[in-house]
Amino acid sequence: MAKEVFTFDFCGRNLTIETGEIAKQAGGAVVVRYQDTVVLSTATANHTPKDSDFFPLTVSFEEKLYSVGKIPGGFLRREGRPSEHATLTARMIDRPIRPLFAEGFRNEVQVVNTVLSVDQDCSAEMAAMFGASCALCISDIPFNGPIAGVIVGRVDGKFIINPSVEDAEKSDIHLTVAGTKDAINMVEAGAKEVSEEEMIDALMFGHDHIKMLCEFQEQIIAKCAKPKMEIKLDVVPDEIKAEIDEKAKARLIEAVSIKLKLERYGKIDEITDEMAALFEAREYPTEKIKDKTVKQVRAYCTEIVANEVRRLISEEKIRPDGRAVDELRPLNSQVDLLPRVHGSAMFTRGETQVLSACTLGALGDNQIIDDLTEIETKRFMHHYNFPPYSVGETGRMGSPGRREIGHGALGERALSAVIPSEEEFPYTIRLVAEVLESNGSSSQASICAGTMSLMSAGVPIKAPVAGVAMGLIKTSDEHYTVLTDIQGMEDHYGDMDFKVAGTPKGITALQMDIKIDGINRAILEEALAQAKKGRAEIMANMMAAISEPRAEVSPYAPKMYRMMIPVDKIREVIGTGGKMINQIIADCDNVKIDIEDDGSVVIYHSDKNAIMKAAETINQIIREAKVGEIYDGKVVRLEKFGAFVELFPGTDGLLHVSKIDYKRVEKPEDVLKLGDVIQVIVTEIDEKGRVNVSHRDLMEKPEGWDEEQRAKRAARDRRDGEKRVFRKREQ
Repeated sequence: MAKEVFTFDFCGRNLTIETGEIAKQAGGAVVVRYQDTVVLSTATANHTPKDSDFFPLTVSFEEKLYSVGKIPGGFLRREGRPSEHATLTARMIDRPIRPLFAEGFRNEVQVVNTVLSVDQDCSAEMAAMFGASCALCISDIPFNGPIAGVIVGRVDGKFIINPSVEDAEKSDIHLTVAGTKDAINMVEAGAKEVSEEEMIDALMFGHDHIKMLCEFQEQIIAKCAKPKMEIKLDVVPDEIKAEIDEKAKARLIEAVSIKLKLERYGKIDEITDEMAALFEAREYPTEKIKDKTVKQVRAYCTEIVANEVRRLISEEKIRPDGRAVDELRPLNSQVDLLPRVHGSAMFTRGETQVLSACTLGALGDNQIIDDLTEIETKRFMHHYNFPPYSVGETGRMGSPGRREIGHGALGERALSAVIPSEEEFPYTIRLVAEVLESNGSSSQASICAGTMSLMSAGVPIKAPVAGVAMGLIKTSDEHYTVLTDIQGMEDHYGDMDFKVAGTPKGITALQMDIKIDGINRAILEEALAQAKKGRAEIMANMMAAISEPRAEVSPYAPKMYRMMIPVDKIREVIGTGGKMINQIIADCDNVKIDIEDDGSVVIYHSDKNAIMKAAETINQIIREAKVGEIYDGKVVRLEKFGAFVELFPGTDGLLHVSKIDYKRVEKPEDVLKLGDVIQVIVTEIDEKGRVNVSHRDLMEKPEGWDEEQRAKRAARDRRDGEKRVFRKREQ
């Protein structure tokens, strides 16, 4: 196929798609040029279906750091495991395209998006999403696209598509929305407490522009698409269905209505295992046919359960655990469960339970970011752990998977809107959510527990945040049911997982995934209104446990003291090779000290006395004498013309022999010796910073003292031509 180039002016920026020249052996490949952002997207499928009970789709977002002129960190100096940003972007692309493959499609599909060049004002993430859809659509892979995505911001009340870095910093909405020409099917959003109506307007604004991108793709598809491959969908034979209907369907339907999760799942598994064993015991031509038959038996038992769950909800408005469609499960909120951590809380909603621990650290403990974004460090982190025991299973324990990274990021987005600024609260903050039990929406439970944990730790958050997950059972455009606080079965067999988090004032985070083609404005409005009611009930339960942030941080958390020093004194405080600051740290019980380029100094320690000792030491280093100040100075050096007196560490003043007393003093050593403490006043600081002091000016002037005589004496002293030597001793 010859090279084809398609160009589209999208909101004032040039969007160019090239195909037919690069990566021609892939099933489908396009180069997306969005101004100076360049992404290569490829889509390739295996022509033989896998013998599995799920669709093996893999989407990756390959960050090449040369695209932003960076050399990777680490010993190897090459890209390694995907960054958190790459993982989240890959998930974001996966979610809108996955529902658009046929049910029963089992061919392995791999979509690879390689970022080759980045213009920070032109989103590489949205370019990759567009490229992934386009590559699938022109490939031989059956795909019910196209889809596209945009980022919606709002600056000064005006919506913006794919805002620049500057506009994004001013925006009170950061919304990523994806969908087809007909409907929205994926939402990921963070916001600064915006209303439900404003969020829906932003979604609709984004969808209007998604339609433009889909229409542009249709032009490319019409000219470049390959014929689609012949596929065989994985379907259960009618004879297997008939036998299971006769022997197990009624019992499976009855099991769906068992209220307790483990008991319900246990009964369903028991009946499913019984049917699987029945078919497994029979004779088959090959082991492969036998294994496939058993998988189909299990799949059909699951289908019976799914259909019954959906029927009960859509027709009878009965949920598996007997709740009303807008009813929450029982709530329980607790704080201060862990005595030695800086803040802790536990939130339980039905059979979902999350323990959150808050740790406060110095600003130097922030996370260093090494990815394609311009963000270099992060001072607020929210980490989410989902061990297999939380769902009564065994499994792999180790580094977080994609789901855990995604849920952690959602909680972080929801809570970051209320985290105090570095100036207000100069700490690095880490929240860790430990999922102890899970039966639906543990990510939202982590937000609720995280809010209480922050308040328990004394973090002055701007407002508490609560979250709830909404579900949907849709049988037609006119017949659908929106569910509040979905549990695992409703999530698994339903059509939507719509998570909403926010403060009493407004929304701070949204995440929506759907399994159908899309949803319209009416469903969004109903879901958000129902979610607002649910959030209010959850918030009331949380506030009964802790109503506001603690006035003080935990005794085990580092205390903090903030001070400013002149920029030209930073060098003195740090010292040569860090010698001075390391000495302060050692002398003050290993305090932590952060010094910024603007002269801001923050000192941390669990003991306030150690902090104040370090602050006093720094004050002594940066201290400067001022004319008129009085000191009890220590004599540290004697000369013929006077004595050098230490006013404070690092600064000496010259006490000239004529300024010791009103009486004539021939030699300083006649009245002073090393180590004597004498009270002096600063009388002069010359242009070189040299300090002159006087003891005489603090004494009572003798009767008849002649100022003219004083002047003559001073002139005589000058004629003596003595050389004055000043020194500033290092501490």
